Amino acid sequence: MSSMKSRRQKKVLDIIKDKIISTQEELAESLREEGLNVTQATVSRDIKELGLIKVAIGNDMYKYAFPIEQISVSEKRLKFMFQEFVSSIDFSENMIVIRTPPGNAQTVASLIDGTNMEEIIGTIAGDDTILLIIKPKESVAEIIDYFNNLLVN
Repeated sequence: MSSMKSRRQKKVLDIIKDKIISTQEELAESLREEGLNVTQATVSRDIKELGLIKVAIGNDMYKYAFPIEQISVSEKRLKFMFQEFVSSIDFSENMIVIRTPPGNAQTVASLIDGTNMEEIIGTIAGDDTILLIIKPKESVAEIIDYFNNLLVN
């Protein structure tokens, strides 16, 4: 990674830690104020490479944030997130759909990804819905049971 890119991405992390940044344009403007000449495309790549997510901050507002945990997920943390943010779990064939309040699906999906469960071959998260693809489909019941156990105290 070039030193300019490294410096810029460190500045991105500093900015989102200190300010509420809701859009790529706001982030680009903040970087320009710090003396870094950036394009929207550069900011978009940095957001993706850094793994930034948008989190709800109330009143239908969102901000960029660093994922809660990227590498390993403790079951205690996953249980807490499920109890706080998962409103329903349903399935069909080899797909599981998890619903959350608006703005929380990506965080919960990131934690699920962090479990490295071999049966989950992919997750897709929107604003309030997570889609998990399971292989083999015979594993769906076991995964649903695991998730439902996270929901109970």
